Amino acid sequence: MRLLFLGDIVGHTGQDAVVKAVPQLRRELALDCVIANGENITGGRGITPRAADELFSCGVDLISGGNHTFQQREVYDYLDQTPGITRPLNYPPGAPGHGVATAGQVTLVNLIGRAFMGGSEYDDPFRAVDGALAGIPAGQFIIVDIHAEATSEKTALGWYLDGRVTAVIGTHTHVPTADARLLRRGTAYCTDAGMCGPRDSVIGDEIEAVLQRFLTQMPTRLPPAKGVAVLNGLVVEIDDETGHATGISRCDRVMD
Repeated sequence: MRLLFLGDIVGHTGQDAVVKAVPQLRRELALDCVIANGENITGGRGITPRAADELFSCGVDLISGGNHTFQQREVYDYLDQTPGITRPLNYPPGAPGHGVATAGQVTLVNLIGRAFMGGSEYDDPFRAVDGALAGIPAGQFIIVDIHAEATSEKTALGWYLDGRVTAVIGTHTHVPTADARLLRRGTAYCTDAGMCGPRDSVIGDEIEAVLQRFLTQMPTRLPPAKGVAVLNGLVVEIDDETGHATGISRCDRVMD
């Protein structure tokens, strides 16, 4: 099994790049499954049903979310009704949607961190994932998206789940990290996949708008940037018999 995990998709620039690239990447890399974090796809904040449908149509199998998942209210019913799309599992009970989704033999568990993320708003991701794993049938390849700010929290979760899941991959910072590796018991790990979005930006947003906020400390709208897109992702190789990862490598492209 060969799987591609794409980092946070930011705005139309990121969406267009993913829609264009995924069919080609599926052929080129002989991919069996594609997962993408879509929580920033619509205007840089949230996701709409239309945007999610475009991802599914281009060949994305599973969509994960994060702290911006609920910023587009029209997605609430869609999250409840549509297989394949998740929001973080450890939102409090009553939030729309589901924290676990399955496509074939791949099960995605979506978590959100608490350190520097408004932690009192979320349940404990460590205990939440324990509960989720207890309900997943044997033989599934389990991929965990930990949407979090703190590298220590992500790394700790990787070690906590080592040997219990196929991969633990971080999202949220939009900056790809160089620590993709196999942990001791067969779990693939990377602190952050990066983003699919405008290269010449500040984590996806317009440079001048971000500078204005830093220089003036005044509230400023931060629209997604445009232009050349970068595609950040990770390819995970999986042993079909054991469900353990046998390899993890970066897949980074510049899309003209």
